[in-house]
Amino acid sequence: MRLHLCAVGRLRSGPERALIDDYAQRFDRTGRPLGLGPLSEHEVEDKRGGGMAAEAELLARAVPQGALLAVLDERGKVLSSPEFAAQLARWRDGGRQDVAFVIGGADGIDPALRDRAEFALSFGRMVWPHVLVRVMLAEQLYRAATILGGGPYHRA
Repeated sequence: MRLHLCAVGRLRSGPERALIDDYAQRFDRTGRPLGLGPLSEHEVEDKRGGGMAAEAELLARAVPQGALLAVLDERGKVLSSPEFAAQLARWRDGGRQDVAFVIGGADGIDPALRDRAEFALSFGRMVWPHVLVRVMLAEQLYRAATILGGGPYHRA
């Protein structure tokens, strides 16, 4: 099952980019034998300043045809790491070929796109900077793969 991280904004070099790249590489190595991966990033940028609606249109175009649409949103479901791993496994075992995780810009995700999502995930009731959400998602994907593979990374 291919995973797609679709996000508003271009992430340049720096500590966040290094963390995302590291966790994505770890996920790909760990997840491939489990039928998970690769993880690819799709960055979009609204250069015309059209706001959330314009960002939503760009994000919708970045989501591969037929992919399960999962949004990162503070109103979404709060899951433990093992629950998140189990959700990925259900999608994989249910025959999903692609899952797209969508992260909005500074103002969030346009309600029209959010309402189209099959799944909404929250990293808690606090609002996180979208760059940190990317890092946290990449880490949780790697953690999920280690949980499903029985690896030692997750110790709970």
